[in-house]
Amino acid sequence: MKKEAHILEMPLVALRGLVVFPDSRIHFDVGREKSIAALKAAIGGSQEVFLVAQRDVSSDDPKLEELYNIGVIATVKQVLRLPNSENFRVYVEGLQRAQLLEIVQEKPYYKGCVRVKKDTTVRAQDKNTLEALVRKAKDVFEQYAQIAAQLPPDMILSVLKLEDAGQLADYIASNIPLEYESRQQILNEIKPLKRIERLCVILSHECEVLRIESVISKKVQEQLDENQREYYLREQIKAISSELNDGFGSEEEIEQFREQIEELNLSEEARAKLMRECDRLERMAPQSPESTVSRVYLETCLSLPWNKLTKDKLDLKAARRVLDNDHYGLEKVKDRIIEMLAVRKLSPHIKGQIICLIGPPGVGKTSVARSIARAMGRKYIRISLGGIHDEAEIRGHRKTYIGSMPGRIINAMNTVGTSNPLILLDEVDKLCSDFRGDPASALLEVMDGEQNFAFRDHYIEIPFDLSRVLFITTANDKSTIPAPLLDRMEVSEIESYTHEEKFNIAKRHLVPKQIKRHGLTGNGLRISDKAIRTMIDGYTRESGVRKLEQTIASVCRKAAVKVADGAGRVTVKAADLQELLGPVKFKSENFSERNEIGSVNGLAWTPVGGEMLKIEVAVMEGSGKLELTGSLGDVMKESAKAALSFIRTIADTLNIDKEFHKNKDIHIHVPEGAVPKDGPSAGVTIATALASALSGTPVRCDLAMTGEITLRGRVLPIGGLNEKTMAAYRAGIKTVIIPKENESDLVKVDKTVRAVLEFITVNSIDEVFNAAFLEKGGNMISDDSLPLLEHIDRKRPTITQ
Repeated sequence: MKKEAHILEMPLVALRGLVVFPDSRIHFDVGREKSIAALKAAIGGSQEVFLVAQRDVSSDDPKLEELYNIGVIATVKQVLRLPNSENFRVYVEGLQRAQLLEIVQEKPYYKGCVRVKKDTTVRAQDKNTLEALVRKAKDVFEQYAQIAAQLPPDMILSVLKLEDAGQLADYIASNIPLEYESRQQILNEIKPLKRIERLCVILSHECEVLRIESVISKKVQEQLDENQREYYLREQIKAISSELNDGFGSEEEIEQFREQIEELNLSEEARAKLMRECDRLERMAPQSPESTVSRVYLETCLSLPWNKLTKDKLDLKAARRVLDNDHYGLEKVKDRIIEMLAVRKLSPHIKGQIICLIGPPGVGKTSVARSIARAMGRKYIRISLGGIHDEAEIRGHRKTYIGSMPGRIINAMNTVGTSNPLILLDEVDKLCSDFRGDPASALLEVMDGEQNFAFRDHYIEIPFDLSRVLFITTANDKSTIPAPLLDRMEVSEIESYTHEEKFNIAKRHLVPKQIKRHGLTGNGLRISDKAIRTMIDGYTRESGVRKLEQTIASVCRKAAVKVADGAGRVTVKAADLQELLGPVKFKSENFSERNEIGSVNGLAWTPVGGEMLKIEVAVMEGSGKLELTGSLGDVMKESAKAALSFIRTIADTLNIDKEFHKNKDIHIHVPEGAVPKDGPSAGVTIATALASALSGTPVRCDLAMTGEITLRGRVLPIGGLNEKTMAAYRAGIKTVIIPKENESDLVKVDKTVRAVLEFITVNSIDEVFNAAFLEKGGNMISDDSLPLLEHIDRKRPTITQ
């Protein structure tokens, strides 16, 4: 195809960080295969090649859009292969500007279609402006030459001789150090007037930058001279200080550091690290910030309790006595602690025993850890982990940062001053994580007996032995503890307190403690047993005793006012509590004593203990709508739908209209609608309430139940049995229906609860109906009319007392 005279096809070389101008001669190195092939093709032909800069210097294979539009057609004068290299050095001479129209070939080298761009002719009315710009450019260049490093004299002369604006701009831009983007801006200008104007702007900017650099350089040199002067002065001050302090100077301080390092009997790695730090400190000026950082680091490391131990008290009877004096109940936890002490007595070097106490708030987890430390004779320190979201809180900050410090673990060791304290990691289930790291992951090394003998804090940077530390952790919710962390701990659950346990804790511990705290010792205040029980039942509702202690403290404050007014001894009876504490906050959980239709007692687990859960069902004429209310979660809604579907499959057996799902509206409601509820364990309760409401059969009011239901009527096991049965006990329930597979969990239920409640274990929903319904002796579903449950061993319910 015949091309226009001003449009040419030629080899193309993409330049990285380099711009070539017309009438300029330049050397540059070429290493890319396509560029080398393009140069070889040019040499074998017309010796002309199109040189264009690429926008992104990091691109090895640029596309058309990654190249600038304007480049230079150049003649290849010389190509030399560099010794011991695959690269070539090229010598070219720029001829004229050209515009890249397209790339017509990419392999084995780029070939571009370019249009020659000649300088435009200056209009007559612009000649004066052009002359002024040429003079301005030369003036600015002279200023640049005075500020910049020495320029070749012949270059300055050449600039002064040139009168053509376009050539002047090209010559200056190609011979002074500019960013390649600035050079490309000048190359892009086809009009000489615009080109020289652009050069003036860029040169003025460069002059201003060079002036600022000159000022900065001068300041730096002055600072260096000042530092040298300060060095000599400091040396004189050091000599004077040494004389005034009887010869004790920084050298003596560093020598003391070295002596302490030798005395600590550290590992070779730790000793070498600290000795190197002493050497660094010795070479620093005493007043420099770096010397302060180094000195604080050495003081921190040397203050740690390296190999300092306290002797354990392993008298089991004394330990049991301490635990019993400090806490009422908690027999399982106490037994576990005694077992741990017994093992340590027989095997003193055992490691890796980390106990996690899990239970509701206020049951004494933190105080148990304090009692363990007292029983063993160990130093005790508590680290609160609630809300920590920065890994550096555990591992510390590197000492290069301003204000850096060790993590909480090393700080705790420094505080107690011994290598084998008892460290309580409180609220381990409330750790957070964000962009600063995951503190739970940082704790993995701390809690692992196979790793913590060489724990490395980011600040001290040397291994510290944590294997002799007894770690006790506490948590409220086991499910929120990360699985790898939970795997390193032995879980010991602390259950909710019964009414009797709360009464004894209050009478033995809380009341005397608050009387002493409020200055009512002696005969100042007496609280009757009935008043304590009333506070437990009417003014608190919790698994632990924290709110109960606050209530007792409130009574003590009211009594303190009376004693301060001269009332003498104050006796608080149950009848006085309404005056002191206001109306009863919590009514009795005893539910209606009437056997109702469509109302069934369920049981629920909460983080603070068990609760009674009433399920109510109303059936109305309608079109088959199902309404679920009471802030129910998705799982609980699905349980309700599964229960309804199961009831539809056995409608004939229950003497229910088979079309009830079309002509009846059903409303299932769980009271206390502001409290969110979720979980599958209300399945049997919902199914029983539905069957009762649809068949008109009343349900026993002294009975509660829990269990998950399937579409085929099986009752599946649930969790939280101990808390749920405790709730039934508090509410005065007599009988509790539980899944058969949970029968083995009854051994974990409190002895007092087991003695009072009657437990019925069931496999299928018909056993639930038999135990819950009152009409017709409870036999609502006959054995020969329920084919859905043929696979279940349907015997009479098992009754456990």
